[in-house]
Amino acid sequence: MKSTASYIFGIHPVIEALRSGKELEKVYLRNGLRNEAIPALLSELREKRIPFQFVPVEKINRMSQKNHQGILAQVAEIEYNDIEKIIPGLYESGKVPFILVLDRITDVRNMGAIARTAEGAGIHALILPTGESAQINADAVKTSSGALHTLPVCRTESLVKTVTFLKESGLQVVASTEKAERLLYDADFTRPTAIILGSEDTGIERNLILLSDIQVKIPLYGTIQSLNVSVAASILMYEAVRQRMFPSGL
Repeated sequence: MKSTASYIFGIHPVIEALRSGKELEKVYLRNGLRNEAIPALLSELREKRIPFQFVPVEKINRMSQKNHQGILAQVAEIEYNDIEKIIPGLYESGKVPFILVLDRITDVRNMGAIARTAEGAGIHALILPTGESAQINADAVKTSSGALHTLPVCRTESLVKTVTFLKESGLQVVASTEKAERLLYDADFTRPTAIILGSEDTGIERNLILLSDIQVKIPLYGTIQSLNVSVAASILMYEAVRQRMFPSGL
């Protein structure tokens, strides 16, 4: 973890930070930590959907040499948003929702590169899981050229529940997978749409695939049958941009 990250130390300062509305990226607690305030802290973290992890004290010591008392909170680089508030606002303003869902994208630079393209392509919100996702740290913000400060980013404990909400809100769900039979050009991106991209190693979680309305792939003609996820994201987003600019075709 980079030394440029900002931290809050100690259980009571962390609780106060939460109650004052401070955005936290993640909270680390020492294994076996005993304190009467721990239940209250964990309750606050769950309520605010902030990821936390119990770790060996050596890990916390590597992040900070200060008197952390077994708890360290990383201050978020950005302010997170609520997708359940964003979607109604888009419809009310007459916009056609265009959402990007990232399932277990763990590389910080890929995250930043995707966000940079998403901001340029007019994506209305980026949705990430609270766990198994790259942290939005200084490196991610730098790689995004600052896009992560302007593009609404939403965290969720359950991508399945959030994608279900998107479907119930009238969005079609387009899953990008190399196992698909249809090409990305077969999808109608002029409709309210959420595009899902998955981990380069394991792809999109099966439950999310089952929720999708259409599964599409990018045609590849070389010997390497895969693309970097940030490149794939760019191709998909700008096919949607093309269709929205020229809904009747070129």
